[in-house]
Amino acid sequence: MKVETIENEFERHSWLGNFLRKLHVDIPLFLGLLIISMLSFVILYSASTQNADVLLKHLVRNCLALVFMIALAHVNPYQFKRYSLALYSFGVTLLFAVLLMGEFGKGAQRWLDLGLFRFQPSEMLKIATPMMIAWYLSEHVIPPKGKQLIIAFMLIIVPCLLIAKQPDLGTALLVASSGAAVLFFAGLSWWFIVSVVVFLGALTPVLWHFMLDYQRNRVLTFLNPEADPMGKGYHIIQSKIAIGSGGISGKGWLGSSQSKLDFLPESSTDFIFAVFAEEFGLFGCVGLICLYLLIISRCIYISVQAQDTYTRLLAGGLSFTFFVYVFVNIGMVIGVLPVVGVPLPLISYGGTSMVTLLAGFGILMSIHTHRKLLPT
Repeated sequence: MKVETIENEFERHSWLGNFLRKLHVDIPLFLGLLIISMLSFVILYSASTQNADVLLKHLVRNCLALVFMIALAHVNPYQFKRYSLALYSFGVTLLFAVLLMGEFGKGAQRWLDLGLFRFQPSEMLKIATPMMIAWYLSEHVIPPKGKQLIIAFMLIIVPCLLIAKQPDLGTALLVASSGAAVLFFAGLSWWFIVSVVVFLGALTPVLWHFMLDYQRNRVLTFLNPEADPMGKGYHIIQSKIAIGSGGISGKGWLGSSQSKLDFLPESSTDFIFAVFAEEFGLFGCVGLICLYLLIISRCIYISVQAQDTYTRLLAGGLSFTFFVYVFVNIGMVIGVLPVVGVPLPLISYGGTSMVTLLAGFGILMSIHTHRKLLPT
């Protein structure tokens, strides 16, 4: 029996399936998100040294993000296309506002204070950028060429430069990947992609010149963290120690000595995967990665099933962005990528990123549940 048939049978004979269908929720994707969300509470309780207040805040943020996801799932994808330009323009305007009046925190100017809460406008661009690129390309011949490519690249570069100026290299990377993914799914030829990679490689000395000192230090630390084990290399060394000490089966829940003894920095945010690896070992890590892959595969399935150019490009871009999110965080925690401050999606403690992620999944659900079923 095909996956789609199983899903239809579940919806037809289950009151829960009927209820979720009325909410425009994609059941396989929702179940995957629900499982990983429940897992986040388990590991966050340990990573925060059993801080109930952290769990309560995490629960509130999850509930708000879930409501936002379902609300977006109700919206017809045509409306996303209609307001893509307005949302992108609003997001870029807020990025300029951050540079002029944004609040500082941890050495960066990334937040806008709205009185009741603070938020990072850069998170909005993770959604607005692929929406904008998908809208622009869907209005022209696919694959894009010449003028369309130049304009698309400019639409990606502008928010990325503003975000990098804050500075927030990790978010700038995610925004760039979300826009570039839409271009890739639009049918760019491989020779063009290779040419861009070679060109960027040739620009490495120039990019190095314009990088800030802490960004250069992160690259140097990535290449040789043992050169300064008690300074710049401390984070990644402690992360590797935590992962290695977990072994095959791990130390068990609440058994992470690295986080309990405060050796592992940012244990509840950027480096929470190291805590998970120490407690659940290699088996747990493989299981978590498989869960992520199941979610990503469902997102790709939704992208393939989309029935017009805009929704296909947007769904593909959002799917790839989530993959990059997972890949970059796990890569930096295990030491194969430089540390860029990207949290582990759906598990790390944080409000704005959680809302952004579930907003993307809400758009994916909207694309899938509003498609017109064609006769077979």
